[in-house]
Amino acid sequence: MNEKKVTLVVVPRERFSYTRESLESIYQCTSYPFDLVYVDGNSPEHIQEYLVNQSLEKEFKLIRTEHYLAPNQARNIGIQFVKTEYVIFVDNDIHVAPGWLEKLVNCAEETEATVVCPLVCIGKNLHSKIHLAGGEAHIVLEVKNDKMRRKVHEKHYFVNRPLAEVQDKLQRRECEFAEFHCMLVRRDIFDTIGLLDEKLLSTREHIDFSMSVTNAGGTIYCEPDSVTTYVPDSGFEWSDLTYFMLRWSDAWEVASLEHFMQKWDLTKKDKYFKKRYSRLGQRRHQAFLRPLVKQLSFGGYATWLEKVLVAIERKINRYISHQSSVTSHQSSVIVENFVDSTKYQSSRQLSNNT
Repeated sequence: MNEKKVTLVVVPRERFSYTRESLESIYQCTSYPFDLVYVDGNSPEHIQEYLVNQSLEKEFKLIRTEHYLAPNQARNIGIQFVKTEYVIFVDNDIHVAPGWLEKLVNCAEETEATVVCPLVCIGKNLHSKIHLAGGEAHIVLEVKNDKMRRKVHEKHYFVNRPLAEVQDKLQRRECEFAEFHCMLVRRDIFDTIGLLDEKLLSTREHIDFSMSVTNAGGTIYCEPDSVTTYVPDSGFEWSDLTYFMLRWSDAWEVASLEHFMQKWDLTKKDKYFKKRYSRLGQRRHQAFLRPLVKQLSFGGYATWLEKVLVAIERKINRYISHQSSVTSHQSSVIVENFVDSTKYQSSRQLSNNT
């Protein structure tokens, strides 16, 4: 019998180049016993080789597909290999602090929470600037001109605040949402609400899941004594580009927003969605185009050049989306074929042992 309570499911978030640093932080900073399932969605060859070697050395389960995965698709693959009471979803660009895991588990057991999120910081300067310390997320019913509208309310606590400035204000608290950067979940909640929604390809998946948990009678807590850091911009490799462009493509984001609106009976008239439609492509432009414009402008910033590059990039992005987009049919193929990857791992291990 497996006496461990926790299985970590690690999935790609938007790139692969922080894989080594993230995985090493987990093994270096975690003393609480855990199983680990690593879902590798078509990482470049050097990352694939690293993960195969690590899976053999550290004896974790490695699942690989030969095409890119949306994060919820990868998480659903991982869930099917979880036999423990808790599953911890971890993105592959997270750096954890010592003691993070046992503090999440302690919170879950002391509060009987369904979901527990740590304090999530952001940036290369680890554990210093807050990205998420819990928050609010629910549907508001608004009456205007004798008509009732459903609107989304979302609020992050202490977002972008220096941790040192608000440390004394942080305490364990019940909240309304967690994010998938790092999140503890009771495995049996999926027996009630079903698996994660794979039609949410790139955005709103955390709000969708959190509201589904709440509607099912579950509770969500933030445990700020458990600290992790999301490291989004520590340097990209060229091999990250195609997945990053697909992950934040206009096509994936629009499809996700439209599905979320339909699922929760919402409309584009909500400022919540107008804001997101106005920002389509922003993550791509921040990560790649703006640094390129600065470089080509020799220290200045040429706005006209940015407009030209944005127009070109959008065409390239549409092409990448068309060529690489993960369809529902591909998702069914994944479910049928990913077991072959574990057989590949087992055969490699057998070969090494002999």
